[in-house]
Amino acid sequence: MTDTTRVAVIFGGKSGEHEVSVTSARNVLAALDRNIWEPVPIGVSREGAWLSTEDTEALLVAGASEMTGGKPFLLASDALATLATCGMAFPLIHGTNGEDGTIQGLLEMAGLPYTGCGVAASAIGMDKALMKALFREAGVPIARHVVAQSWEMREHSDALRRLVEKDLGYPCFVKPANGGSSVGVSKVRSREDLGPAFAAAFRYDDKIIIEEQIDGQEVECSVLGNEKPDVSGTGEIAPDREFYDYDSKYHAGSTSSLFIPARVAPEIEEEIRELALRMYKVMGCEGYARVDFFVRNGSEIFANEINTIPGFTNISMYPKLWEAQGLDYSTLLTRILDLGLARAERRSRL
Repeated sequence: MTDTTRVAVIFGGKSGEHEVSVTSARNVLAALDRNIWEPVPIGVSREGAWLSTEDTEALLVAGASEMTGGKPFLLASDALATLATCGMAFPLIHGTNGEDGTIQGLLEMAGLPYTGCGVAASAIGMDKALMKALFREAGVPIARHVVAQSWEMREHSDALRRLVEKDLGYPCFVKPANGGSSVGVSKVRSREDLGPAFAAAFRYDDKIIIEEQIDGQEVECSVLGNEKPDVSGTGEIAPDREFYDYDSKYHAGSTSSLFIPARVAPEIEEEIRELALRMYKVMGCEGYARVDFFVRNGSEIFANEINTIPGFTNISMYPKLWEAQGLDYSTLLTRILDLGLARAERRSRL
């Protein structure tokens, strides 16, 4: 048996998607090819405490749905010493402090190769306002939207409501600019709904997006690669409620359906795949990402977002789309890790 590379699988975190991250990590830890990789689990609590591998493994064995305990400061934790023994990191923290460029910056400073997008692409991918501005500049079709800061809400709430009604109308959606898994997202049907929707979104971020409703299909595709990325076929989500919210995505009782391939015409699927590659390259993504779209009336395509650390649960679209292409879960993980190592080697020559 050849020498294996120790891989720090980092998960949990302060995000509203904490439980999803834990579930993703369980799947990844179970599926990594032990002939190539030696996984080292590192849990992060909701308070931001990095746990030792021993404490993390104890929680996983106990079947915990969240990471608890630990010291509140990274440098006081055994986790930093553990990272130093690893040759690779696989960040699986969704959202805050995991998908926003912060952990990527830490790993860059530590000189530790890691999977997925780099600092800049991660930060842009997390901030929907910046992402949409970049896509608009690149000529990618996006929904009409308004961006608002918390101070604008406090000082100009009436003007903001009038702007929403003038530029977007009802129904529309209010969401945190930085977030994922539909956490803090509300559908707004009238002016009376705006206040509660603003409050829900501002619980998670100081900046929000109010976006027109695109009444259509939710279509996704997966991208994998560095300089010459590959794109999967498409998948479609048919939610079991008005929109694909957190419970619809992850609740055990959800009856949402996934269709692979998506129920769109071949020429629409090809256009979506081409747009996905374009968006991936425009944002400077590397490693892997999931790209999400809306399709209205079967022909009108709108880019929604790029998710730079998509879920790896047993119902997650990212691995399912590659499985449909003949790339099994374990092999996919090895490809993702190899891409991280290749990027680190390339950058070391600069």
